[in-house]
Amino acid sequence: MPKGDGTPGHMAKFIGAQLFGNAPKPTTSFAGQTIIITGSNTGLGFEAAKHVVGLGCAKLIMAVRSIEKGEAAKDSIIKATRCDPKAIEVWAMDLSSYDSVKAFAARADRELERIDVLLENAAVASVEWNWVLDNERMVTVNVVATFLLAFLLLPKLKATASRFRTMPRLTFVTSDTHFLVDFAEKDAPEGIFARLNDEAKSRPTRSERYPTTKLMQVFVVREMAARLLQSQSAGGADNTKPLPPVIINCTNPGLCKSELARELDGLQVRAAKFLLARTAEEGSRNLIAGAVGGVDTHGQYLDMGKVTTPATVVVGRGGAEAQKRLYVELVEKLEKIAPGVVSNL
Repeated sequence: MPKGDGTPGHMAKFIGAQLFGNAPKPTTSFAGQTIIITGSNTGLGFEAAKHVVGLGCAKLIMAVRSIEKGEAAKDSIIKATRCDPKAIEVWAMDLSSYDSVKAFAARADRELERIDVLLENAAVASVEWNWVLDNERMVTVNVVATFLLAFLLLPKLKATASRFRTMPRLTFVTSDTHFLVDFAEKDAPEGIFARLNDEAKSRPTRSERYPTTKLMQVFVVREMAARLLQSQSAGGADNTKPLPPVIINCTNPGLCKSELARELDGLQVRAAKFLLARTAEEGSRNLIAGAVGGVDTHGQYLDMGKVTTPATVVVGRGGAEAQKRLYVELVEKLEKIAPGVVSNL
């Protein structure tokens, strides 16, 4: 039986969106801006990179695991957009290594004058159990390392806002599959991460791991955004509504023809992609929608380029408590990796 909001009505809505709806082609200028896109040598990240370069960004940092593949992708973008080759740089970063993430962030702080958009696109999806660092692989890559990078670069994003009188974006690429899980781990007495990292207890729900990590992203984005506003309000001298120095949001590209599902190459996945999947370019429009989103998108989940209510498990009964519990547990992990990093918020 489908879990979460996986009712026939929800599935019909999903199919309709895949076949007939999407975010429009982006037109907002990125002139003068410095953009970082993770996982930008292929798929959605690659297409998003082409968009931001075509829309005039001053500098694009392609954060990739393989410099060789990144340079090949860079050449393709230059040919497609005829941009200045000096506008694109390929930097190494591997989300399966916290040291790699920390080194990337330190380099960005040291070498970049500004960061206007951090678009966190890189992720992994699999049904196999793999252990990376201190968690199951998808938990490490899609959640812990992804938010480690965000917290490490928040000071640079804030400094950009202050120095250039702009409002940078911190955008996470999530998934509408988060509607299809119940997140039973939220009530685990041993803790959320402890339950997720217990192979025996996770075996019955292993196919839910990728959507669960995407659900976790939605929770953490909402909590980060709320706490950032609270910190701004606490430092204010009047009763005016505070504005975030950095807009934090998450966006759903939908089911797309990309390499993300290369480890999920089952008959059902292939059939769904053949019948319903958007092209990588079509999906990437949703990434750009997040990267140009206004204040109204702060802390929000975007679908087809618009703010949309996330799953019932997020906004329904018990959602707020689960969100805080998850955030507290994540903070504890991040502080062990990079002490003091959460104070960057």
